[in-house]
Amino acid sequence: MTGARAVVDAYYNHANAGEWDAWCDLFTDDMVMDEQLAGHIEGLDRLRPMMAGMGQAYSRFQNVPRQVLVDGQQVAVVSHISAANRAGEPIEADVMNYFRLADGKIAYMANFHDSRPFEPFLRQLAEASP
Repeated sequence: MTGARAVVDAYYNHANAGEWDAWCDLFTDDMVMDEQLAGHIEGLDRLRPMMAGMGQAYSRFQNVPRQVLVDGQQVAVVSHISAANRAGEPIEADVMNYFRLADGKIAYMANFHDSRPFEPFLRQLAEASP
């Protein structure tokens, strides 16, 4: 895979296909992520097990890019998530993602969105906690 745009396109393609292992392969081993719901994540060894449960956490998940800006090894994407939690409750949210790449992989990623649309997802997590 060559170029920042190709890596980011693969990020969305794998997410929308539910290919979370391949999605994780897009990140460097020492990746850092600031994720609106999951918080600060460091290291692919922490990210991969978290993403293994995505198929069970959402009954439907699509993150569709609306605008993409590439500046060298930095990419900003405005997208729309259309998803549903495990029980099928809908989630619709506009999102802003920022990516910084190194050696053809995502070294840093942050996302920004209103957390309110994700209440069905957060509620199911709270209900599952002991």
